[in-house]
Amino acid sequence: MFIRNATLADGRSVDVRVEGERIAAVGPGLSDDADDVGIDAEGKLLLPGAIDVHVHFREPGFPHKETWETGSLSAAAGGVTAVIDQPNTDPPTVDGASFDEKAALAERSYVDYGINGGVTPDWKPDELFSRPLFALGEVFLADSTGEMGIDAELFEEAVERAAGECVVTVHAEDATRFSEAVRERGEDDPDAWSAYRTAEAEAAAVERACEVAERSDAALHVAHTSTPEGIDAAKGAGATCEVTPHHLFLSREDLDELGTFGRMNPPLRSENRREGVFERVRDGTVDVVATDHAPHTREEKDAGIWDAPSGVPGVETMVPLLLAAAERGEFTRERVRDLVATNPARVFDLPRKGRIAEGMDADLALYDLDSPREIRGEELHSKAGWTPFEGREGIFPEWTMVRGKRVYENDEDSGAFGDPTGRNVRE
Repeated sequence: MFIRNATLADGRSVDVRVEGERIAAVGPGLSDDADDVGIDAEGKLLLPGAIDVHVHFREPGFPHKETWETGSLSAAAGGVTAVIDQPNTDPPTVDGASFDEKAALAERSYVDYGINGGVTPDWKPDELFSRPLFALGEVFLADSTGEMGIDAELFEEAVERAAGECVVTVHAEDATRFSEAVRERGEDDPDAWSAYRTAEAEAAAVERACEVAERSDAALHVAHTSTPEGIDAAKGAGATCEVTPHHLFLSREDLDELGTFGRMNPPLRSENRREGVFERVRDGTVDVVATDHAPHTREEKDAGIWDAPSGVPGVETMVPLLLAAAERGEFTRERVRDLVATNPARVFDLPRKGRIAEGMDADLALYDLDSPREIRGEELHSKAGWTPFEGREGIFPEWTMVRGKRVYENDEDSGAFGDPTGRNVRE
C-alpha cells in the first residue's frame, strides 16, 4: 500500500509505504511501484492510530451495555487503533481464569487491545503476571463506589508487587473527603454528584498514591485527573496522568442540560477548574488524553442522581473533538498526536505504536480537516446510542488502519468495517 502526499501533524507532506503490518518507508517523493495500492491523501491529515488507554468494554458480565465487537467498532470509527480495557467487569479481572475469559472475548476486537488486571482482596498476582498483562488498571484507592475498592494496606502491597512488572493505573479519590451532607439533596439535583465527590478528595488520594509508589519505586499513572490540583500533585511527584474529554470540554455548567447523563467518577468540576485542566493539557503538563469510555443504556442513566450509574461513552469522539479544537486554534495538531498516540505508547511501553516512522506498526487514520460534522449519538457505533457531546463539532476519520489492514472506512452509508483482527499488544 502506498499513501501519497499525506500531511503529518508537524506539517510535512510525505509519502508512506506500508508493507504487511509495518510502515516500510516515510518521506517525500518515494517511488510509487505499479503494484502498490495507491491512496491519494493530498490536503489531508495522516495521524498515527490513537491509543485509548482507558476503556470499559463491559465484557464479560454486561454485554447489554457494550461488547468487544461494538466497542472496538466505535474505536475504529474514531481513529483509535488500540484500547486498554479496565478490570471491573463481572467477574473482575483479578486472576488467571478471569483474564483468560476476557481474552477469549477480546478476540472479537477490530482494534488491538491490552487487558488490565485488577486488585481485590481475592487477586492472584502470580496468575495475572504470567499472562500477557498490560498493567494493573484503575486500582481503586479509597473509592467508595463499585466492587474494586481496596484499603490502603492492600493498595501498598499491590504497588510493591507490581514494581518492575507493569505500570499501576490508579483511580484516586479519597472517600473520607466526600461531602456526606450533600446526600440530603434531592434526586432531581443534577449538581449533587459533583458537590458530593469533592475536588479535594482527588488531590489527597493522588498525593497518597504517589507516596506509596515512590517508596516502592513503582511506575504510577493517575487515571482521569479532573482538577488542576490533582494534575499538579501527580506531576510534582513524577507520576504520569491522563485527562478525559469530558473533563476537558464539559463542566458543572453543563449539568442542567446533561442531567444524570453527566454523572461520572470523578464528577464534572467547576468551569474555573475545567479551564485549569484545559491549560495543563494544552501546555504539555498532562501526558495523555484517554476516554474512560464507560457506556450505559439510556434506561439505566435515566434515573435519580443518586441511583444512576456513573460513566459516559467516549472512545469514538475523543480524537474528533480534539481535532476540531485544534482547527479552532485551541491545540496544535502535534499536541493532539502526542496526547492520543505518541505519549500513551511511551508511558505504557509500546515501542512499535504511536508514531509514523519506518518499522512502526501501520496503525494509521486519515482525516479531512475541511469536513467537520455535528456529533450525534444515534450515528455512533457504541451500544449506548448517546453521547454527552451531542451537537458539538468533531472531525472523524475517512478511514482507519490497524497493522496495515483497513478496518474502517467512512462511506456515504453507515461506515464499512473489515474483519476483527485485533490482538493483544503484549503478545
